[in-house]
Amino acid sequence: MATILVYGASSAAIDKKYVDDARELGRLMAERGHQCINGGGATGVMGAVTDGALDAGGRVQGIIPKFMVDNGWCYDRLEDVLITADMHQRKSLMAEQSQAVIALPGGVGTLEELLEAITWRQLGIDRKPIVLLNTAGFFDHLLAMFSHCAEEGFMRKSHIQELWQMASSPREALDMVERSL
Repeated sequence: MATILVYGASSAAIDKKYVDDARELGRLMAERGHQCINGGGATGVMGAVTDGALDAGGRVQGIIPKFMVDNGWCYDRLEDVLITADMHQRKSLMAEQSQAVIALPGGVGTLEELLEAITWRQLGIDRKPIVLLNTAGFFDHLLAMFSHCAEEGFMRKSHIQELWQMASSPREALDMVERSL
C-alpha cells in the first residue's frame, strides 16, 4: 500500500461536488489501505479527504507550517500532525514521504504545489505518479494552457502525456495511481 500526497483547496466557499469527490477519494484510499498525506487543513477539499479517510478507518498525516497552526488552521481530527518551520519545509517533507500525488481542485496554493511536483518530475528529480482529479472539468483550462505552452515551444508536447494523468472520478484517480506504482 502507498502513501499518497493529496493537494487540494482549504476554501470552504466551494461547490459540494468538489467536497463530495474529495470525501470519496479519502474513503477509497482508506478502504484500499493507502495512507493520505495532506496539508492538515480542516476545511474545503483538504478537510473532506481527511474526513473520508478517517471515517473509513484510514490513516492521514497532516503536514502544516507553524504559522498555520498558530492561526488555528490545523484540523483537530488529525492525530498525526507534523509541524514544519515554513512552507518550503512542508512541501519538501510531503514530497519525501509520499509515493504518488493526487491533485484535487484548488486555488493558487494548490496549483503552486501541483506545478512544483510536475516540474520536479519533468526535471527527473522525482518520478512519482501525478494524477489530476478533474472534477466537473475543473482542470480543463489548465490543460489548455499547457497545450498552449507546448504549441508555443515552451514545453515539449510529449510532456502533456508523460508528466501527469487525468482522472474524471476518485476511483479512476486511485486506479491510475495503483497501476503506476
